[in-house]
Amino acid sequence: MPMWVRAVRGAIVVPEDTPEGVLGATERLLRTLLDRNAIAPEDLISILFTATDDLRAAFPAEAARRMGLGRVPLLCARELPVRGSMPSVVRVLVHFHTDRTPEALEPVYLDGAESLRDDLDP
Repeated sequence: MPMWVRAVRGAIVVPEDTPEGVLGATERLLRTLLDRNAIAPEDLISILFTATDDLRAAFPAEAARRMGLGRVPLLCARELPVRGSMPSVVRVLVHFHTDRTPEALEPVYLDGAESLRDDLDP
């Protein structure tokens, strides 16, 4: 069966801007996304994290390193501060190898971030 490079997205609302809040929420998001999409650590290519301007207590990528994913290229960036956008959000874009079709992949939005994607089924 052929292997493809695919990507899947997710987001989570962080309950508080503390290291525990940012890292705990990010780990939960990442674990859920990897589990729901049957992504093994050895299949990962890279992970891009963004955080809104109000989250400054920790780098979201630190959560991935704590999960044992430190050999995966990780990058953090700031989300564009668009007026009226949802605050306290960490977003993730995971690139990986898989034999699954794009339609079989499941984006993960948690703890209020579901409202960012009204095109997805609840």
